[in-house]
Amino acid sequence: MTDEELKELVASLAIAQRKTDEHIESLLEAQKETDRKLKKVGDLVGNIGRNQGDVAEEFFFNSLAGDAHLGSVHFDDITKNQHKQRGKFQEEYDIVMTNGEAVGIVEVKYKVHENDLKKLERKMQNFKKLFPIYEAYKIYGAIASFHINDDAKEAALNQGFFVLQRKGDILQTDCAENLMVL
Repeated sequence: MTDEELKELVASLAIAQRKTDEHIESLLEAQKETDRKLKKVGDLVGNIGRNQGDVAEEFFFNSLAGDAHLGSVHFDDITKNQHKQRGKFQEEYDIVMTNGEAVGIVEVKYKVHENDLKKLERKMQNFKKLFPIYEAYKIYGAIASFHINDDAKEAALNQGFFVLQRKGDILQTDCAENLMVL
């Protein structure tokens, strides 16, 4: 190989390397754009889930505020979205209802899965550790949901939980005085 051929080979390799580097750089830019879009989709999906959860929590809170019962147990007070940390224990409670001798802990889900029952059980077990003022109170657990499959419902009932579901009489109709009638 002559010096001239070697120079041409090195020059062609340099050109090929520059093209490869440019291609890699364009791929990295495309990857950044893909990552940005995926994050946006992830945020959107997360917001949908949070919105559904917020709707379910508002529905069950308003329903229980209007009729503060779990089965035959009447409660005097109801709070929502209670966060508590004490030492190594930390929990968030969707709905907590109290009276002079009992606490009702309501875990609200848009759609219940059987693993949500474990979460409710853990929250019930941690409640007296987080709120020692309720040490002598009975603790009741309830799972509330717009949808619960039969297996999860049966499991909840077998574990001694109340199950709250939507059912009729949830429609309120308002109308203006100038109601249109044809």
